[in-house]
Amino acid sequence: MAYAAGAVLIAALAAGCTGGGSTGDSAPDSKPGTLTASAAPPGKYRTLPDACRAIPLATLKDLLPGTADMPEAQQDKVFEGAATVTYDTDRRIGCRWKSDAPEGSRSIHVDFERVVSYDTSVSDDDRAREVYAKKESAADLPDSALPPDGSPDASPSGSGHADSGTDGKTEDGKTEDGKTEDGKTDKPGKKDSAKDDGSTESTDDAEATDDASADSSDDPASGSPGDSLQPRLLDKLGDSAFLDDALVQAGSAARHRTVSVVFRTSNVIVTVEYTAQPALTTEVPDSKELQEKAQALARQLVDSFND
Repeated sequence: MAYAAGAVLIAALAAGCTGGGSTGDSAPDSKPGTLTASAAPPGKYRTLPDACRAIPLATLKDLLPGTADMPEAQQDKVFEGAATVTYDTDRRIGCRWKSDAPEGSRSIHVDFERVVSYDTSVSDDDRAREVYAKKESAADLPDSALPPDGSPDASPSGSGHADSGTDGKTEDGKTEDGKTEDGKTDKPGKKDSAKDDGSTESTDDAEATDDASADSSDDPASGSPGDSLQPRLLDKLGDSAFLDDALVQAGSAARHRTVSVVFRTSNVIVTVEYTAQPALTTEVPDSKELQEKAQALARQLVDSFND
């Protein structure tokens, strides 16, 4: 009888241990008051278009007038474009086109960057806003072109240069602040003939400055008439957009003007660069024409993303 009572006691203790163990196993997954944070939404765009097929043939012919007199085989080669080298075409892709003619050269560069946030608490769109804002800030837009609070991306439209690469320079030799290595860069309405060390110019330098001043009177982007052509924010182009305009002269070479339009649509940032370099060193590229064509191209591209 004592043996039977002992057996029952042992069985009861075993059952209690088993029940307690089961309760302990479920405890870590059922902590009261604990909420699982939801991940930020992904961006609208998961892929990028083929940059070298992004511009219609008719548009390329208009932007590269020098191709009109080329043999057909040469035209085809120009219109094919040259893809820019990127490490991940799913994240970034670009293309360049260039035509040379007796009167000068024209070139186009488009760059598509798909921004992805690796922080689950930050959406792809928010991360793209940050990337775009840095580009707008680097463009160093005139104060009159900024929204009232002066902060980038503060208005529906934004502004800047394309990525300048690891060396801080763009392909045409400009640094991120828009200057060439010799420091000779003019933006519409900005002329600076003083030397960095504050010394006076030589007679030759002064004459060169006078010539440049005379040329500026023929430049649609200089002086009061060019106020509307200065680098600025753009309205109704993607979620945010800006335009930059730089006239560059390196040494004795002909001056070239590059108009850049940068816009953001959701988590993709698009950069359009349109450059003209006349054959004559005395000729100043037409800012108004380049700006109008660069903006028209940018609007075509943003429409293609919305299709």
